[in-house]
Amino acid sequence: MEQSEAKPGAAVILDREGLDRLLETLAAEGFRVLGPVARDGAVTYAPVRSTADLPVGLRDRQEGGVYRLESGRPEALFDYVHGPHTWKHHLFPPEQRLWRAERDGRGFRIESGADDEPPLALVGVRACELRAMAIQDRVFDNGQFAEPGYLGRRGKSFVVAVNCTRAGGTCFCSSMHADGPHASGGYDLALTEVMEAGAHWFLVETGSESGARVLERLPGRATAPAERSAAFDAVEQAAAAMGREMPPEAVDLLRCNVEHPRWDDVAGRCLSCGNCTLVCPTCFCSTVEDVTDLAGDVAERWRRWDSCFNLEFSYIHGGSVRRQVSARYRQWITHKLSTWWEQFGSSGCVGCGRCITWCPVGIDITAEVRAIRDSEERG
Repeated sequence: MEQSEAKPGAAVILDREGLDRLLETLAAEGFRVLGPVARDGAVTYAPVRSTADLPVGLRDRQEGGVYRLESGRPEALFDYVHGPHTWKHHLFPPEQRLWRAERDGRGFRIESGADDEPPLALVGVRACELRAMAIQDRVFDNGQFAEPGYLGRRGKSFVVAVNCTRAGGTCFCSSMHADGPHASGGYDLALTEVMEAGAHWFLVETGSESGARVLERLPGRATAPAERSAAFDAVEQAAAAMGREMPPEAVDLLRCNVEHPRWDDVAGRCLSCGNCTLVCPTCFCSTVEDVTDLAGDVAERWRRWDSCFNLEFSYIHGGSVRRQVSARYRQWITHKLSTWWEQFGSSGCVGCGRCITWCPVGIDITAEVRAIRDSEERG
């Protein structure tokens, strides 16, 4: 195959061998290449060396409280939608050492928790996850109090997006932002996988100068109008297949219904387990813990993920502010869909549906908003 001549905005066609070359090229440039792998019955993100490491021929079945990997189209690489892990695991790790102090004579020697790992290449980033990254960029890049660890990892990352050609059972991204299942920006390269009439190929679009430079080193060919149309139609079919949507009036609706009886109804089902916050690609709550050895010679400070569903999360002197499950669920959903706008200028939800899939009792965030809206209309 001929070498492609790419520039930002250009598109070429690659086959599976071309994708293998992409992974090899990124590794050769010093990136730690992460991508989707099937592990322990779910799709997670882990180091990959070739397309053979991807969840080949597998797709996911998702509903409220249900996730299963099943056989999909043979040889398809990206037939799944997403699993419980998000890219937040690698950009904002579940636990991170902030500093370490070791006794040195009569004083202490301080070591920072600086991240010296190689830059990350993130392969298989969906449009909803790109949106989540953009949201967390605003959360952590806030001027004087910016989070250096996140910004360092994010600034060095290379993003290979994948447009969705099928919708998961709990997806509702089309009702959360204009992009829907198609990545419109925030990537270096974007892939659309097409399988039709016995052919299997990938439309690859460039989104940055870095992406264009990498694409120039890959064996690609020019796209034909019919191929562009086939890729576009595949993504449009995914958008049309979504069975859920978020009511557009959620922002004002939740803000005006803090005493609604629906909160007690959902509390009767909610286990307050925090699964929804752990799988959410935008939740960023954390806590800080200090630990020492028994001799008192070493002390460390660690940051770990936390959740507003934990009783201790709102603890102040005298007790926790949100003692009832209803108050904790209300805090989560109202912040995510309403008051997040006041802080960061956008919704905190990207419509990925993970909170629905991985809720043990299948609580549906779209159904809860719709229930409050319907009661308002009846009243």
